[in-house]
Amino acid sequence: MAAAIHSYRQALAYIQGYPAYTPGQTGNWSLERLQGLLARLGSPEKKFLSLLIAGTKGKGSTAAISESILRSAHYQTGLYTSPYLHSFRESIRLDGEPIAEAEFLNVLRELRSYFETTAGLTAFELTTALALFTFAHLGVDIAVLEVGLGGRLDATNVVAPTVAVITPISYDHIQVLGQTLTAIATEKAGIVRDGALVISAPQVDEARRVIEQVCLERQAKLILVDRDWQWQPGRSVLDGQTFTICEQIYHLPLLGNHQITNAVTALAALAGLKERAGVEITNQAITHGLASVTWPGRLELLQRRPYVILDSAMNGDSAEKLAGALVHYFGQRPVTFIFGASHDHAVVDMLRVLLPLSERMMMTASTHRRAEQPENLVAMADELGYTADSASSPSLALDQVLATATADTIICVAGSLFLVAEIREAWLRRNGLKLPPLDPKDLY
Repeated sequence: MAAAIHSYRQALAYIQGYPAYTPGQTGNWSLERLQGLLARLGSPEKKFLSLLIAGTKGKGSTAAISESILRSAHYQTGLYTSPYLHSFRESIRLDGEPIAEAEFLNVLRELRSYFETTAGLTAFELTTALALFTFAHLGVDIAVLEVGLGGRLDATNVVAPTVAVITPISYDHIQVLGQTLTAIATEKAGIVRDGALVISAPQVDEARRVIEQVCLERQAKLILVDRDWQWQPGRSVLDGQTFTICEQIYHLPLLGNHQITNAVTALAALAGLKERAGVEITNQAITHGLASVTWPGRLELLQRRPYVILDSAMNGDSAEKLAGALVHYFGQRPVTFIFGASHDHAVVDMLRVLLPLSERMMMTASTHRRAEQPENLVAMADELGYTADSASSPSLALDQVLATATADTIICVAGSLFLVAEIREAWLRRNGLKLPPLDPKDLY
């Protein structure tokens, strides 16, 4: 008899007992297994409206903005994102709040026999099924779902979305998704269904052409945000920024010009929900939802004097957006970076962008199993013609950098969401602030 699951920690350990595979390298990448499981659960994915959001960068922010506005419009919402920052419960949110431990345990116990009779099930498939079942069971009106990897064969693509959204596509996970933007965009556009409504954020030409072709082949209606929506950025300071659409001025607390693009993409997606499903959202709900959205770890300003900024930039394109934001907010002032990355990301591309801005580069590694070792990062910097220091842990890196910082020092943590999470936790401890629930960083 299988051991009983009595606690949240035991539940996490149970999920960790399922394989976290690399799609494309095991021959085990298919939607059929999860589709069969969901059919046995009564097809929960069909019991609510949904936004399904694919892309390389901006997926999570666009999802968070969309959910915040929908909640402000008094719809019951579900939000499914990955990876999480501090706790697995953040991945499954109900009306903006992480799923309660008791609810999570109840659903896991209820579904356990189904999981254990599904051959080859993976951890991400399990959690996707758990999220979809929870949303249906609790009667959410609309679920916002972030694609994990790619799109065509990602577990979230078992959902036939009310509106499909594709955020900016760039190079990432090339060993899985392909070596070209055409190949990567083809995987991302795999979320497009026949006759669908598709919202695409601004794309580079190569990716846009793929999306246009897929929509043409599937007779899907395509909204190109940079063609069909007009907006103007406004005031942008460290307390937030404004932008204008149709003479309406909105405040957004998220930093970086790219977040305005994410916000407009979210607004286009919500307009799509109205078109396809009659979802009504007032301007008051939009204003409140934008102004109250939170998405930690993405150009997040933790403190001033010295400045401590966190950003989960994880490829060359996102590093360029980070660099542009740092120049916007701080001019040409040099930056002290704490850098760590996953070995399967485009590490050299990130370093090539960030090193020229650096006054000091401190390399470290999160506890995640995919983290690149600091000595390897130092060697990469050396090959690019720069000197870097290293620290054996994120908390030690933060301590060393703060020890020599002045009130005007700009400290930026970048390269990996896992690193950002551990630095954020170390900073909270250092300042005697309340820590969020902390779970292992390598659940899947």
